[in-house]
Amino acid sequence: MLPIDAAAHSSRWRRRHPVDKAVLGFGLTALALCLPPWPGAALVALTALAVLLGPAGVPGRRLWRAYRVPLGFCATGAATLLVQVAGPEGFLSLADDGPARAGEVLLRTSAASLGVLLFAFTTPMSDLLPRLVRAGVPAPVVDVALVTYRMSFLLLDSVRRVREAQAARLGHTTRAAAWRSLASLGATAFVRAFGRAARLQDGLAGRGYDGALRVLVPEAGVSGRFACGSVALLGSVTALTFVLEGPLT
Repeated sequence: MLPIDAAAHSSRWRRRHPVDKAVLGFGLTALALCLPPWPGAALVALTALAVLLGPAGVPGRRLWRAYRVPLGFCATGAATLLVQVAGPEGFLSLADDGPARAGEVLLRTSAASLGVLLFAFTTPMSDLLPRLVRAGVPAPVVDVALVTYRMSFLLLDSVRRVREAQAARLGHTTRAAAWRSLASLGATAFVRAFGRAARLQDGLAGRGYDGALRVLVPEAGVSGRFACGSVALLGSVTALTFVLEGPLT
């Protein structure tokens, strides 16, 4: 199991309905994209961090390990705005207002990523996917997503075991050996994936599969109190943004 999935299963908000957490997490993401980057996106990022580390109970180290990957993409995308190609000052030169535009993009994208992580760290996929059928998503699409989600962990576990076996047999001592081990790992993972898929198909056929996977999901109702609190928090962030926008800019 991936660290973010383990955190979602052990979250304090695990038993809450996904709609409750979607209102808060995706609401913060929408504010990060719609409000002015300063101070709006900065306030959104601080709010998301406070909720993640506070009421949601996400460990700081685990949050950083998950956040540093999208943060790296955000920083890389923002860095491209610092320069311009084939401008009047030469083939490659600093862009006018480049630092300001890069800072705005970095603020927006990093804050939006925290909003998405708030939902991901509190909502296991096994709780979300079965409920999508009730939301109108076709059942076959949900079934494919659910099987792919579960099979991915089995495939990752197989890859880890093969790599450990190769390392124990000195398969990574030289560059040539590492390349041979990598090729062998890819071939083994490919064969095992098809083998597991075939066994899964045989198992479903033996259990009378009729085109729909029926799984049990934890009983949870949408909390009007939680949703109203989330909307109030989003409204407070929006109001504070417009109050501070003038003095800070």
